[in-house]
Amino acid sequence: MKRLLTIGFLLTSSIIFSQQLPQYTQYQRNQLLVNPAAAGAYDFLDVTIGGRYQWMGFGNNETQGNISPRTAYLYAANVLKNEKVRYNPALRISNGPIRNPDKGTGKLKHALGLQAVADSYGAFQNLQIAGMYAIHIPLSRKVNMSFGAKLGLSNHSFLPENAQVLNSGDQAYDNFISNGTSRWFMDLGAGFYVYSNKFFLGVSSDQLTTDLVSLGTGTTNFMPEMHFTATGGYKFDLNDDWTLQPSAIVKLMPPAPISLDGTLQVEYKEWLWFGTSYRYNMSRIGTSANALTGMLGANISQRFKIGYSYDYSLGGFQSYATGGGHELMLGLMIR
Repeated sequence: MKRLLTIGFLLTSSIIFSQQLPQYTQYQRNQLLVNPAAAGAYDFLDVTIGGRYQWMGFGNNETQGNISPRTAYLYAANVLKNEKVRYNPALRISNGPIRNPDKGTGKLKHALGLQAVADSYGAFQNLQIAGMYAIHIPLSRKVNMSFGAKLGLSNHSFLPENAQVLNSGDQAYDNFISNGTSRWFMDLGAGFYVYSNKFFLGVSSDQLTTDLVSLGTGTTNFMPEMHFTATGGYKFDLNDDWTLQPSAIVKLMPPAPISLDGTLQVEYKEWLWFGTSYRYNMSRIGTSANALTGMLGANISQRFKIGYSYDYSLGGFQSYATGGGHELMLGLMIR
């Protein structure tokens, strides 16, 4: 029977090494990437556009082609209406032309958001489009909690033109292709988020309906599984110019192993930041999915921010993914 090199590797790695959803390194400053309840944390139109190229150098040859995972994403959120309640947020006077925007705490507010993600790995492609809603409730003048949900569709496709095969004319493979290679699934997620300008704590879930609602008859053999994510971080003031923010993100998709990222980020005068992160995958078969990350970013104007990170694969996988991973993010803040 015809063997697909790309299929064989990716189906194995999706179970052993990773989860079904894209990997993000820039989660610390862009909580909306992992939690719909973060939609509307800022009182302006907050847009994040980014791309990620993971495991560069893996499979980029004439035999296997390019099977490195690649992700492009767009997230946007805006507050619908601010309703005055007992607490009123304090306005901070900026000492310079470029500073971090304050989160809008101390007031009840509603927000809408949008998610669009394109994720490809070898001969497989996933597309996600979803709308989000979040309600933010003040706990004090400086702390809010929010509840959010997202609802949309995800498409999972097999791309025959990207598959590398050992032989041709296999009847089983021809039947696989002829029966359809694309299916749509309903995508439902939810989240809880507590935040201020000093800390954040959140829990979220994705693909809650699994394959309960699907469209199409494609034989992509994809089974959506529930994903659970927890995040937390706190910003410490070192002096008037420098802050230190440790944070962590924990991801779980049974039966895949738990993935844990620990991050330390240093910020200078609220406009330049840099840091490092270590990703630990609790796999029983080794440390192939572990990685060390370096990151750098800045508020380049009152409206734009930019961030970049580089992932260096550790363990036995290092000899295959020789190019590491790159993620570039551009933020647009329309007040």
